[in-house]
Amino acid sequence: MTRIVAGIAGGRRLEVPKSGTRPTSERVREAMFSRLEHYGYVANCAILDLYAGSAALGLEAKSRGARLVVSVEANRAAAQVASANAASTGLDIVVVNQRAESYVALPPSELFDLALLDPPYDVTEEELAAVLEMLVAHLASDAMVVVERRKQSPEPRWPGALVADDVRKWGDTRVWSAVVDREGTRIES
Repeated sequence: MTRIVAGIAGGRRLEVPKSGTRPTSERVREAMFSRLEHYGYVANCAILDLYAGSAALGLEAKSRGARLVVSVEANRAAAQVASANAASTGLDIVVVNQRAESYVALPPSELFDLALLDPPYDVTEEELAAVLEMLVAHLASDAMVVVERRKQSPEPRWPGALVADDVRKWGDTRVWSAVVDREGTRIES
């Protein structure tokens, strides 16, 4: 069972697609969002959830006070589950049934304060690097990007406008973050 950890919909159950996704564990979401909230990257923020699956990350963000959440998922069945989860929790998020690569290739309609990426295991490092490169145009000047992968994965290849900020491990999961660095500043962990 997957649940929203905290916020206005804390404890609400989330459905997961029958196959093709691996929802972020509650433990990882709790730790990740604790850090993000500490740095002010959730409440009143615009958040982009790429490779959304069931939208567990996006819904967690909305439950904790995000102003806008756009969850992008290529798999039609998973996108339908994400939409159903939004409806059942009463959390207003935008679910886009589109490949992450296609979404970030479009001109931005919104600048996001936070981007959450949890790509499937079969997304190569080269494909992820290309998405990160195109993602920069969609980011606010002080945005953070969080990438979740299995612990054996190498650090993402950050484009020049993103500077690695932190890496954490929880069980079989590794989570990297980077911040937009257009002026040579960075967050200290």
